Order: sequence, then C-alpha cells, then structure tokens
Amino acid sequence: MSIYALKGRFQNLLRPVVGALYRAGVSANSVTVAAALVSLLVAALVWRYAPSQPLLYLALPLWMLLRMALNAVDGMLAREFGQQSALGAYLNELCDVVADAALYLSLLSVPGAQAAWLWLLAWAAAVSEYAGVLGLMVGASRRYDGPMGKSDRAFVIGLAGVLLAGSWLAASVLNVVVAAMAGLCLWTLVKRVRLGLAEAAAGAGQG
Repeated sequence: MSIYALKGRFQNLLRPVVGALYRAGVSANSVTVAAALVSLLVAALVWRYAPSQPLLYLALPLWMLLRMALNAVDGMLAREFGQQSALGAYLNELCDVVADAALYLSLLSVPGAQAAWLWLLAWAAAVSEYAGVLGLMVGASRRYDGPMGKSDRAFVIGLAGVLLAGSWLAASVLNVVVAAMAGLCLWTLVKRVRLGLAEAAAGAGQG
C-alpha cells in the first residue's frame, strides 16, 4: 500500500486549476522544471538556515505538499491537453530524482544527523525510481508500488520537518527514521522489479 493510491482523488481536486493553467498557456514541461528549481532552492535554504532558525524546517512539509500538487498538474497537462513528449518524459523522471535527493540531503545540516543514512536514502530512492521506470523496458507499466514510493517519502520528510521545527525530533530518532526509509526504499525496489517481471510475463502469455 502507498499514498500514491490516493492520486486519483488528488487529481480530481486539481482539475479546475489545471484547466486554468492550460488556458493561460502554461506547459507541462515548464511546471516540471519550475518544481525542480524551487525544490533546489528550498533544500538550499533549509540546509543553510534552518539549524539556526528551526521554523524554516516548516518549508519542507509546505513545499512537499505543493510539489505533489505540481507533479500531478504537469502529468494532467501532458495527458489531458496533448502535451506529452519525449522530452517531457525525460524531464519528469530526472527532475523528480534530483529534487528528491536535494530535499532529503537538506537535512545534512541537522546537528547530529548521520550523513551516511541520508546519502543512502537519496541513493536508494533514486534506484527504486529507476526500477519503476525499467518496467517500461520489459513490457510492463511504469511501476509506482510502495511501501516507500515518492509520495510516501514526501510525507515522512514533511512530518520530520514539522517535528524539527518544533524541536520535537531528536537527531538520534531522525537517524533511525532515515535508515528505516532507506531500507523500505530497497524493499520497494525489489517489489517493483518482481511485480514488473510478473506483469511483463502475464502480458507475454496473453500475446
């Protein structure tokens, strides 16, 4: 189970906004790139200033929520308004991986945070997303299976931001949480490969 399963309902809420953006001439690719650039900016601000001004950690949950909305918006613009493109497919995957890594690594400046766990999380998250994309290469769909997909990671990091802002999360606990996330990302990787292979085999059997 993953938070990604709620995507359909989330998209329905955003549909009026997507229509307005399309009428204003906003493209799916511009939304994708803008979301990535703002992610890098938010990550840099949190990394540099949040340790001395803890309320800035609230930028993480606020931006994670808005970014999830923008990720849904760019996909809806592409699919529902004929803006799908090969470039858009590359941008969608690459920008997400770069933005995710930057936001996770913004916590490197938390006093007492273990860099090794944060780097492992960034790596495991990237590889699990790569495993999802590889489903397309073997005749399966793009896999979004949990338990630690992009939406799940955004929720946990956002919650960590809230707790850090209130000084309610010790670095020792943060390290345990990040390590657990990394482990669940690896489980997600294995699950995506296994289900992708099963889907491809089922498709080949039907053909």
